[in-house]
Amino acid sequence: MAANRFPATPLEMVKSFIRHRSLIWQMTKREVIGRYRGSVMGILWSFLNPLLMLTVYTFVFSTVFKARWGSGTESQTDFAIVLFSGMIVYGIFAECINRAPSLVLSNVSYVKKVVFPLEILTWTALGSALFHSLVSLVVLVCAMLIFERALNWTVLLFPLVLLPLVMITLGLAWFISAAGVYVRDIAQTTGIFTTVLMFLSPVFYPLSALPEKYQRILMLNPLAFVIEQGRQVLIWGKLLDFEGWGLHCAASLAVAWGGFWWFQRTRKGFADVL
Repeated sequence: MAANRFPATPLEMVKSFIRHRSLIWQMTKREVIGRYRGSVMGILWSFLNPLLMLTVYTFVFSTVFKARWGSGTESQTDFAIVLFSGMIVYGIFAECINRAPSLVLSNVSYVKKVVFPLEILTWTALGSALFHSLVSLVVLVCAMLIFERALNWTVLLFPLVLLPLVMITLGLAWFISAAGVYVRDIAQTTGIFTTVLMFLSPVFYPLSALPEKYQRILMLNPLAFVIEQGRQVLIWGKLLDFEGWGLHCAASLAVAWGGFWWFQRTRKGFADVL
């Protein structure tokens, strides 16, 4: 009976989201609003932050480093737009993973409530990250329109591109948030991990800039495929690589379930540790 107290099947992972979707929405909304509560401009900061970062990227990489993406003929704004699209994808992953070690630790009151579904804390963190990525995407689209770039219909495929990223982020966040309860040092390493991963992902450079042998290694990075495909559909108007997308979805689903299984199997000891 104790083993079934917190079901950890793939079906339960989906049913938990559906069953608690209203609570997830309310907690996500509260978190987003709470982040800017008390500031003069409030939630307007969620638009100003990505706008400021886009401006900084344009100046630093195009003016200071004089970096170019492909043929070297693109303008400074072209380079900034390509770079910023990669940062949107990376930002979703990094925000969730960096917060994961403290998700349970910072909600001790929920741990004491037997009926509270602790697994939705990860969904809430992901929802907040997706909100900020949506705001950044709006800024990116506006920049593309302002600088007379054609907006291709393939931008509608961008949510599909993010699907494997969402699943693998959930899985890793479930695993790290549970492990962080027992091993507090994890919180000190996630920031290092996400920073290293940023430079090992094609965020600041195209995958084609690397020798072929390194390209194959880099594609083992789960962010690489999503970042590359995100640029394909957002900027260059190309279709999604559905074969590669399907493989990444299958692998990401396995990671999501593995993380959920670990969380459900270890959560019964949270109250004792905390």
